[in-house]
Amino acid sequence: MKFGQLQALYHQPLFDLISKSRAVHLQHWRGEEVQRCSLLSIKTGGCSEDCAYCAQSAHYSTGLEREELLSLEEVMTAAHRARSQGATRFCMGAAWRGVRDGSEKFERVLEIVREVSQLGMEVCVTLGEIGSVEARKLKAAGVTAYNHNLDTSPEFYPEIVSTHTFQDRLDTIAAVQESGMSVCCGGIIGMGETEADRLRMLEVLSNLDRPPESVPINCLMPMPGTPLGDQPAVDIFELVRLIAVTRIALPKARVRLAAGRTRLSREGQALCFFAGANSIFYGDKLLTAKNPAADLDVALLRQLGLQPQRMTSS
Repeated sequence: MKFGQLQALYHQPLFDLISKSRAVHLQHWRGEEVQRCSLLSIKTGGCSEDCAYCAQSAHYSTGLEREELLSLEEVMTAAHRARSQGATRFCMGAAWRGVRDGSEKFERVLEIVREVSQLGMEVCVTLGEIGSVEARKLKAAGVTAYNHNLDTSPEFYPEIVSTHTFQDRLDTIAAVQESGMSVCCGGIIGMGETEADRLRMLEVLSNLDRPPESVPINCLMPMPGTPLGDQPAVDIFELVRLIAVTRIALPKARVRLAAGRTRLSREGQALCFFAGANSIFYGDKLLTAKNPAADLDVALLRQLGLQPQRMTSS
């Protein structure tokens, strides 16, 4: 979609916009089904990148303890727990700039992936920058999706990160697509960007060679000690509008209501689901940020008449 089209959609009266996005959603998805994903930080803190939103960056003093890569046993315990709680996708994140073939840490990640992939869940990893060799090996080990968010628009990106470029992000996404893994790619709102920046991000996403199959929309969780530690909460109607436009621009993608849900009311989340969100992160933690407890999510979905996606679904 072109920027002008996205702008025109975004600026419609809210009810007209979400009526359209709901119609698109029902055309492509079972309207009542929501996928639950579990996210585990397998290596926390000490990252060399300077992303302004991230408590894991070594550039900021956030009080976060640096931890080494979790053992296979620790990861498998978490994966079994996630599966027993109803997650159909297990995501693993590591605070690295990237990984390279032949390194010990990459070999350990491949071993972890091979074991987790035996559990029948989709396996998603986010390991920073990778090339085509690493992408092919991850795919062969059992990774179904690679998460690499664009975060924001190409124009605003240098305000958020200086240690890598927007083009670096696109290069990793291209390597992932070439390998046959699906792409999980979205962004973060509430970092001081403009509405135009949010729509430019959607323009880039919707015009990738193959659109991402999963688009996480994160609301910034301000982390004390980071440059964005004092940012105000995102307005709920801005979030709903963005989810609705994302649903229309990327009709076949799962739109994932990701970080920031602890700052949303149940009513706000309900509007997001109606507008086209059909996936959530499930469990009490997202890398270093809090997330609603699993039983609260179960209760909310039940009250709304929504059904968790079953393991047998694709």
